[in-house]
Amino acid sequence: MRGITKRFGPVVANDRVDFSLRPGEIHALLGENGAGKTTLMRILYGLYRADEGQIIVEGQPARIASPKDAIGLGIGMVTQHFALVPPLTVAENVVLGYTDGFRVDPARVRAQVQEAAARFGLEIAAGALVSHLSVGERQRVEILKALYRNARVLILDEPTAVLIPQEVDTLFATLRRLCADGLSVVFISHKLKEVMAISDRVTALRDGKLVGTVDTAQTAPAQLARMMVGRETFGVARQGERTPGEPVLQIERLGADDDRGLSMLKNVTLSIEAGEILSVAGVGGNGQRELAETLCGVRRPRAGRILVNGQDLTAARPHEFTAAGVGRIPEDRHAGAVGELTVAENLALEHLGEFTRGGVLNREAILSNAAALIAQFQIKARPTDRARTLSGGNLQKLLLARVLSRQPCVVIAPQPTRGLDIGATEYVRNELLAQRERGAAVLLISEDLDEILALSDRIAVIYEGEIVGVAPAREADVETLGLMMAGATREGARVREAV
Repeated sequence: MRGITKRFGPVVANDRVDFSLRPGEIHALLGENGAGKTTLMRILYGLYRADEGQIIVEGQPARIASPKDAIGLGIGMVTQHFALVPPLTVAENVVLGYTDGFRVDPARVRAQVQEAAARFGLEIAAGALVSHLSVGERQRVEILKALYRNARVLILDEPTAVLIPQEVDTLFATLRRLCADGLSVVFISHKLKEVMAISDRVTALRDGKLVGTVDTAQTAPAQLARMMVGRETFGVARQGERTPGEPVLQIERLGADDDRGLSMLKNVTLSIEAGEILSVAGVGGNGQRELAETLCGVRRPRAGRILVNGQDLTAARPHEFTAAGVGRIPEDRHAGAVGELTVAENLALEHLGEFTRGGVLNREAILSNAAALIAQFQIKARPTDRARTLSGGNLQKLLLARVLSRQPCVVIAPQPTRGLDIGATEYVRNELLAQRERGAAVLLISEDLDEILALSDRIAVIYEGEIVGVAPAREADVETLGLMMAGATREGARVREAV
């Protein structure tokens, strides 16, 4: 790719970017959110058209106007959100849109796909329903789809975001084996550790521009961080051991249903003390959302009790949880803010009573409040900007400001850094640690084990709506946590039951 430029209105997403891929290599494309990584690869796969620049495939200029053109040139892409049809089998998903006629022989297709899976070393049952597969298995189906279409180049967009550690190891082993047979991989990521582990070369983008390309063996995480964000950063970690405090949040045998009315949370019992971060680790969809929503009054529990400083809030509504000192950072930052309202209005949303006089909003007070919080929480925006114009990191800062400025005694933080780049992630983690130091009880719900191990005092593992283990963070390790997150148990596990 030579001199690729792509504009979306006044925003330049890619600014004269060069990128090259060699046969049999894993080339990491590194950058913060909004750096232009996915845009560049969407151009290569035909989902976007470049405004300027040229794509050359095996020495020949290529015109890629659609994914069909890309597939014809041997280019495949696996996006973060899989394009699979759950009620169909693996084989049916693999050949979907890739058959010669209207009639399909299911047995013949299943045999062909099974043979292809064996040839590429992908352990997958061609006759299995996709709805019955784990996230890691679904990802292998997506990879098989691309390889079945004779892909010689495979683009993987943040492929580890939804995987447990063991699935990441399996993915990396698969990629190394495929590349040894001549496949070339573009690995889009903002995780330095994974980039160092899997790639041969790294290209870094910043603000849509090419920063440089380096051989992975000749670099270090600090250099990559500097290329990505303009400074060295080594993450954030909890310092020292805490002194046990009084229980602030107590959850006793809590039960709750999911949106379909089916039992999701089962006998969840946890206690969080003042000045403590208790993390809940688990693969997405095991009750984390239901737990967070129940602990702030959005979802009514079916059984059990919720106590905050001894006050029973089991049947309380959201405003009563807020009044009792519970602050919840919304899991979906876009749903947590009203895009068409201003930054100032969003910052006042949950506390409008404080900015009302005689039934009329005090606009001056709302703007003054916003100016103070923008400065305190380093939000790159003006009070009058629409919330929808903010980047993901600044939108998250807005939500943090709205919640944490009230100095809650309990902080519920579900997936607080999901989708954020390295700089915004560092900021959010520091804010959570500051709440711990202030004496708040923090419940961190995350699928990022590195984050959990760095911030937690104790770690609980949730599987199918049940807490299967709780232990001090110093006694936990990635391998054991990953096994427990997948529902496996083994004798001698270092994460032990402690509730």
